[in-house]
Amino acid sequence: MDDHRYPIGKYEPLPFSQAQKAVWLADIQYLPRLLEMQVEHLDANQLETPYRDGGWKIRQVVHHVADSHMNAFIRCKLALSNENPTILPYPEEIWALQADMDLPVNISITLLHALHLRWHYLLTQLPDEAWDRTIVHPQYGKTMTLWYLLGLYAWHGKHHVAHIQHAPI
Repeated sequence: MDDHRYPIGKYEPLPFSQAQKAVWLADIQYLPRLLEMQVEHLDANQLETPYRDGGWKIRQVVHHVADSHMNAFIRCKLALSNENPTILPYPEEIWALQADMDLPVNISITLLHALHLRWHYLLTQLPDEAWDRTIVHPQYGKTMTLWYLLGLYAWHGKHHVAHIQHAPI
């Protein structure tokens, strides 16, 4: 692995297919347990270890996944309930420094279990044409489909699990 920032590579969008949809939906469904398994045996000192030089502490990574995926769920709901809404980006670097980052990681793991249950259920109920619904992300100046978001957040979860797996602990 040459770039510790992207241990599984950068996100690469793929064309819509039923097979890919099944893979990405499974990634959404199982991420909370996968993340939980990566941290359940770590002690307090290990959770305070940055996953790479200059990177967030493992504790911050876990809380970041919860922050990010809460935003993702809301973005999906916005895409389903509005015509091409412009979403509000969030400054993840600032969020990673907020006081709630000091809470035990099991708080965010518990949140992710409930959130992903709802999110997965919502996404499995969508007709194929709904995957073309869009949001506008002003930070990137880009219109994103629900299909793009599904792949992005399926990747995002695995990306941060890999950070923890490769952390120097």
